[in-house]
Amino acid sequence: MYFRGTFVQCPNLGELEILDDWLIAIDNSGFITHFEPAQSSRSIDVRRRHQPIILPPGTFFLPPFNDLHLHAPQFLYQGNGLDLPLLEWLDKYAFKAEEELDRNPTLARMVYRRLGQRLVKAGTGAVCLFGTLKGETNLILAEEMQSVGIRAFVGKVSMDISSRLTYVEPSSSVAIDAAREFGEKLDQNNSHSRALKLVHPVITPRFVPTCSDELLQGLGGLSDEKGWRIQSHMAESSDQVEWVKKERGEDDIPIFEKHNLLTPRTIQAHCTYLSPSSNSLSQQPSSKDPFIHLQNLGTAIAHCPLSNIYFSASRAFCLREALEAHVKVGLGTDIAGGYSLDIMSAMRTAVAVSRIREGERMERVRQGSQSIDANRSGKPLAVDWKESLFLATLGGAQALGIESGIFKVGAPFDAQQIQLFDPSKKLGVGALDFFEMEMENTQNINEFRGCLTTEMVEKWWCNGDERNRDAMYIQGIKLEGS
Repeated sequence: MYFRGTFVQCPNLGELEILDDWLIAIDNSGFITHFEPAQSSRSIDVRRRHQPIILPPGTFFLPPFNDLHLHAPQFLYQGNGLDLPLLEWLDKYAFKAEEELDRNPTLARMVYRRLGQRLVKAGTGAVCLFGTLKGETNLILAEEMQSVGIRAFVGKVSMDISSRLTYVEPSSSVAIDAAREFGEKLDQNNSHSRALKLVHPVITPRFVPTCSDELLQGLGGLSDEKGWRIQSHMAESSDQVEWVKKERGEDDIPIFEKHNLLTPRTIQAHCTYLSPSSNSLSQQPSSKDPFIHLQNLGTAIAHCPLSNIYFSASRAFCLREALEAHVKVGLGTDIAGGYSLDIMSAMRTAVAVSRIREGERMERVRQGSQSIDANRSGKPLAVDWKESLFLATLGGAQALGIESGIFKVGAPFDAQQIQLFDPSKKLGVGALDFFEMEMENTQNINEFRGCLTTEMVEKWWCNGDERNRDAMYIQGIKLEGS
């Protein structure tokens, strides 16, 4: 398969590349074998032998989005139930929905099938999923993600402590055995080739308040034995942080670390109550910065700005500080703690929250209570749209440990095809308007080639939606429904 056209990507934080008139070749296994300007000598040779599909002007390929944190069963009530503090919300809404799907596999399949379809529509090519307690229900989730064709890390939730007596595993040993059984069964069922093995198990202790030390220790050992990835929640809300400190006498970081659950394979969601002044460190008395500590451990963070507004309202995630410490950071929707399944919403919210943080910092500077330097680099606390696009694409891929997120030889061809402007109609697509181009007298569609600008991509970032998404490709395969 061969395409010729415009490619957009973020190879580094804050850097946007618009590669106009490039040629890409994808082999039968879905890997990129050639990626160069269409007028290079090797590209010309390829074009002599093969006829590429030419993207129309105003259209480009972009790496798909990566959602690092999503509770699949909570998609059942997406958009409802955001009226309580975190621990109360879990008991009233989250546990109830997860228990319902564990009882009703028909409903579970319906919910998970629709979830997969919605993710494709939203441009999400890879997702890290929390499931439920029951292994069979999580296998349904894995089957539906494999069927829709996106990359998925599926986690059977582990918890031997619960405020809901009907939704808990009977002991730590039972929970550890169940996690092992689910992961092995998923690996066994997933007998696809390397190219098509899209779904993987992920060790999933829900969070410290629902897991005994014995369970955490066993799950850390299981991950180390199997090489499976790990996901959980860390320092999400004030009530959760206070509960852990009161009951365990420590903060989340030392608890997870001593059980071997902060590793280069780990993604921790939220981390809103971590800051460079935190002392939540294990066996590192010389360090006062938990972000530097997480970077040293290789642990990634899933930043979920929308749900943080609801459940961490008094504290915003220190995104700029985490990035300056070179922590791997990506974005998550946190359905249903966040109400939007669209990573574009997460990007926009992340920028908005960071701008509020910067405004608050500048106010402290004006009042003389803080120096002008925001952090160790002196950069403002605000992030811009290009930085958020990096987090949604390559940043998220790096956190997941997948080779997606950028177009290069040897990487899988994962892409979303975005159309901003229709030259034949001389109109923007969906909610986008480009008045200067509409006024052009151009009659030849080819004269619109090379028209894509940074400003046009920014306009899509601000106002675009699924109407601009013409297609989704994962591992070289065009997904149905895209």
